[in-house]
Amino acid sequence: MQYNNTTRIDHFFLTGFPGLSAQYYGPVSLLLLIVFLAIAIGNIFILVLVYRERSLHKPTYLIFCHLALSDLAFGTVTLPKVISKYWFDDSVMSFNTCFVQMYFVHFVSATHSCILMVMALDRFVAICSPLRYSAFTNNVASCLCGVSWFLAASWMVNILMNAYGLPYCNANIIAQCYCDHFSITRLACENNQLMKLISFAGAMVFLLVPLGFVIFSYFAIFFVVRRVSNQEGRRRTVSTCTPQLLITLLYYTPRCIVYLQRVLGFSLSLPISVVVVMLYSLLPAAINPLIYCFKTKDIKECLSKRIKTKNHVDLGKR
Repeated sequence: MQYNNTTRIDHFFLTGFPGLSAQYYGPVSLLLLIVFLAIAIGNIFILVLVYRERSLHKPTYLIFCHLALSDLAFGTVTLPKVISKYWFDDSVMSFNTCFVQMYFVHFVSATHSCILMVMALDRFVAICSPLRYSAFTNNVASCLCGVSWFLAASWMVNILMNAYGLPYCNANIIAQCYCDHFSITRLACENNQLMKLISFAGAMVFLLVPLGFVIFSYFAIFFVVRRVSNQEGRRRTVSTCTPQLLITLLYYTPRCIVYLQRVLGFSLSLPISVVVVMLYSLLPAAINPLIYCFKTKDIKECLSKRIKTKNHVDLGKR
């Protein structure tokens, strides 16, 4: 649907995956539903497990809970609408709803990036300055994560208001599975380069500052681990960082590749670009709970203990 230059649009159309044949709508909606259920069940499980197990009431696992909450929030904000598009052929999103979704998409993403920085700080202090780690309490970890949520929320209010104030009067087709800042503002009638520059700079701050600290902290950890003479002690120290490192790589690597290809002037085709964005946005949220469970010693021990207890109870009933 098109509008003339004097008409303000009141809704957007989401294309989802451009060029997807109608015969694949059912399988795609089912696949997205499975991903959504995996995100919801996996991250809720982590939240409940850490809440109920007092042995997991430690800074590291509180940070995991904040990451799980941000993953759960992102999946909840983005997936229901695109599932509805392919399941019920519902591509329409109201003007205001699209901006609300845009706000939460970038708010949760920026928060997740900042919490990854807090997670890196946790490992940095624990390994590089272990005598001071006692000062890194649950309250400190919770406060730092809380600040991450607050800073991201505050930053996005300004970005949202600037984008919302632009005139939208012609094209209303968003070539994406959800509303994001780039997809919306490129449809504006007025080409506000300053606002786009400020938005891009803010996005880079929330991406590159945490990433810079993460790289610095893990390089410092690497050099400390190299000085450990005991091979078993070195292996044990590295194992405490493995979950955090995997989670960080899953989040930052594809995003950096996408931004780098834009800077270098290399662009993917639109259908591939949309698929790549969906993959790096949603797969980490679905995979992270598995990393928490299978790569974290304390969580594995808690799960093993619960399984053994359940088996004993079941055997006692027979």
